[in-house]
Amino acid sequence: MERRLPQMSELKPLMQFGKFNPDRRAARLAKAADIEALRAIARRRTPKPAFDYVDGAAGLELTYKRSRAAFESVELLPKILHGTAEADLSTEIAGYRSALPFGIAPTGFTRFMHSEGEIGGVRAAAEAGIPFSLSTMGTRSIEEVRDAAPDAARWFQLYLWRDHEASRELIARAKAAGYTNLIVTVDTPVPGNRLRDDRNGMSIPPKLTPKTVLDASYRPEWWFNFLTTDSLKFASLADTSHMVAELIGKMFDPSLSLDDLAWIREEWDGQLFVKGILTAEDARRAMSVGADGLIVSNHGGRQLDRAPVTLTSLPEIRAEVGPAVPLILDSGIMSGTDVVAALCAGADFVLIGRAYLYGLMAGGQQGVTRAIELLEKQIRTNMLLMGAGSIADLGPDCMRAPWLNTTRDERALLD
Repeated sequence: MERRLPQMSELKPLMQFGKFNPDRRAARLAKAADIEALRAIARRRTPKPAFDYVDGAAGLELTYKRSRAAFESVELLPKILHGTAEADLSTEIAGYRSALPFGIAPTGFTRFMHSEGEIGGVRAAAEAGIPFSLSTMGTRSIEEVRDAAPDAARWFQLYLWRDHEASRELIARAKAAGYTNLIVTVDTPVPGNRLRDDRNGMSIPPKLTPKTVLDASYRPEWWFNFLTTDSLKFASLADTSHMVAELIGKMFDPSLSLDDLAWIREEWDGQLFVKGILTAEDARRAMSVGADGLIVSNHGGRQLDRAPVTLTSLPEIRAEVGPAVPLILDSGIMSGTDVVAALCAGADFVLIGRAYLYGLMAGGQQGVTRAIELLEKQIRTNMLLMGAGSIADLGPDCMRAPWLNTTRDERALLD
């Protein structure tokens, strides 16, 4: 083989050194190619109790692991020579035209993850043209979130409370502030056994112990933001964090029943979605009191360990309620491919929780925007490879999975 000295004229075009970006957060986020990369950044930059609160699940975390296994078992069917040059990712849900087939799920303790909290989330959602859901356990109030993004599509999540007057007040505030969809969470009669939180001594606000101080020593940005912004509290519920234990005690009540859900239906005249449905029977019961739609959710695996997996439960619930009832899938979404799988399996829409919070922990509002961008790109690419020009083109005929068209008992054997 004949050799020669390299020519500068040939080397020069290959020497592509990118310009230094003084915005180190933006530069860091730009390198993240998927949600897992955002998760890795979040883990480095967030104290362990906050990161584990997001990352963990109940018990042995089997429900979450099985959720991921179910998504990974899906085969999406490509279509060749389909003539589809563009993909429209917009879809209608709860009377709103969303630019993308997913929105941001309600999450609690959000400013514990990053000081920008719900404000960063709702502004990123507004820019993307997708709905944002505020939790009852949010760390910015109903009114603060409205004022931060007046044009955003805002949904409010409410727990079934034993205290109807407190619930009535929150419902009235949400309505007055222009929230269009009320999400009622029904899978929390008691808190789940979240062992990571127990081991970490998870508390709001965080306690300064030798362990937490050591943990903070190499995460100075989080602690600087925490110590130089207003105090962390459940903003829609109380002015101080001292009432947390009392409020949670009021909120979670094992004796709550379908009558309480029926009462909320009477109080709220907007769109009402019931969150925490995993079986056809419960879907039927929720619809019987006037729900407009259902959110198929196992709380991200954070309540009952060994609960059914949302993705594999979806076809059974769709068969029960029929094609006209809006179904939203929540829990386990970590990529745009997961979103497409959920839509193929029968969901009309998807909510992202962990994926959103990984972005938030990685870089505040910019991180949430990056998470949305990554999911959008993955959804678009998958749809074009599958010959789907719109969300309506995605259905069971676009996928294969070992649990599809099986009974509940047969799915349990597969698990």
